[in-house]
Amino acid sequence: MTFRGSLVALVTPFKKGKVDEKTLARLVRRQIQAGTDGLVPVGTTGESPTLSFREHERVIEVVVEAAGGQVPVIAGTGANSTDEALSLTRFAKQAGADGALMVTPYYNKPTQEGLYRHYEAVARRVDLPIVLYNVPSRTGVSLAPETVARLSKIQNIVAIKEATGSMDQTSQILSLCGITVLSGDDSLTLPLLSLGARGVISVVANVLPEETARMVDAFFKGDHERARELHYRMFPICRAMFVETNPIPVKRAMKLLGHCSDEVRLPLCPMSEANEKILVKALKDYGLNVR
Repeated sequence: MTFRGSLVALVTPFKKGKVDEKTLARLVRRQIQAGTDGLVPVGTTGESPTLSFREHERVIEVVVEAAGGQVPVIAGTGANSTDEALSLTRFAKQAGADGALMVTPYYNKPTQEGLYRHYEAVARRVDLPIVLYNVPSRTGVSLAPETVARLSKIQNIVAIKEATGSMDQTSQILSLCGITVLSGDDSLTLPLLSLGARGVISVVANVLPEETARMVDAFFKGDHERARELHYRMFPICRAMFVETNPIPVKRAMKLLGHCSDEVRLPLCPMSEANEKILVKALKDYGLNVR
């Protein structure tokens, strides 16, 4: 399966400490109606580190059911233990997900050979398309372009979410292999598309699903002027999504726009008043109706 276009890194809504399944399903339907090309639950934006294993699995089930096969679901199944990543990936396949997003193992700081063996172990044992996820600011380790190229030779490793913030990284990857690159940084999506990326796994698409999809679509239709116009218009909100640790700002934005609560779990905590002012200004300047 080929993953491309605007894919949303879904937030996980909570209500009184528990996953709000009804709201989650509604958010899925909203994304599909807005033209989003794919759903990515239980990634970083979905607060996977603070979900129990059963909650993690349940979020995948809810999203797959709500999507109803209308768009691909790429479930986050990464872990810093290969056995745990294998277990989650097997569950994602059984639940009907179309792919798995696997972040590099965090905290362990494996070597490049260790990273290769980690992904290889899962890919060889679960027949499910796998999207590598490289976000060294979160994990403390980065997949080298040479390792990505090596992994791309495994049949069901089909894409990489590139969130290093480096244009050179994507250029190096695509100079070495033909793996599908998906932007992991909203503010860099358009530049990465110009280098050969095929889409984005987007945080800001939680807030602006139609606009994100339109920007990517405009680029692929050759309307680069329109794509740039949308990029620059969304850019202040893209930046505001990261004034504090993701997903604190995007969840506050979703609350301000009436989509879900901004409840997060410790060690994440509510947004500071100073940063909320920055976020509110970006939303209002865009023309959104802040409650």
